Amino acid sequence: MSDPVALQMTAPAPVTALENARHDGPVTVAETGPWGMLTLRGDLSAAPVRSSLADATGLAMPEVRGVTVAGDRRVAWFSPDEALILVPRADLAGVRAALDGALAGQHALVADMSDARASFRISGEPAHLAEVLARLVPVDMGTFAVGELRRTRLAQVACAHWMPEEGAVELVCFRSVARYVFDLLVEAAESPRAFPA
Repeated sequence: MSDPVALQMTAPAPVTALENARHDGPVTVAETGPWGMLTLRGDLSAAPVRSSLADATGLAMPEVRGVTVAGDRRVAWFSPDEALILVPRADLAGVRAALDGALAGQHALVADMSDARASFRISGEPAHLAEVLARLVPVDMGTFAVGELRRTRLAQVACAHWMPEEGAVELVCFRSVARYVFDLLVEAAESPRAFPA
């Protein structure tokens, strides 16, 4: 018989909304994660908030509508008082504890959003990638540059997307609409009008 105490202490392994669904074609659409995702609310221009974030994540606060990327960590500017922090799931508890400790006494909030959102990486030749996204988001993808972020909509749902490097866009949406987002991205990538010869 199993030890009930041991069963209570064993947390289930995190899973992504679509179990890392992937579509390969001229543009690859892949669910990523599971990420550790923290929302940081506070005055993002305040020195204590900026230094606490840098100390906890190793990343600087991005500029307005920007994202800071280093390896497998990201900090995304969401609004003047909100940033989204993405780290490997194994690093989540340590980063959160560091932020909570450093921000004690500050008007700030750190919340774990890991299970509330889904994330995707769309990659391919830059022109093809821009065409796929231009079909779905109200953003001029022809001028969208590395390090930029937009918090907008993808067809009928809220999303945020950024370009961590040339030829790739990362996107987050609510977990409840992950299948819809994945299917839209695949359909846009496979449309007969896409990528004429």
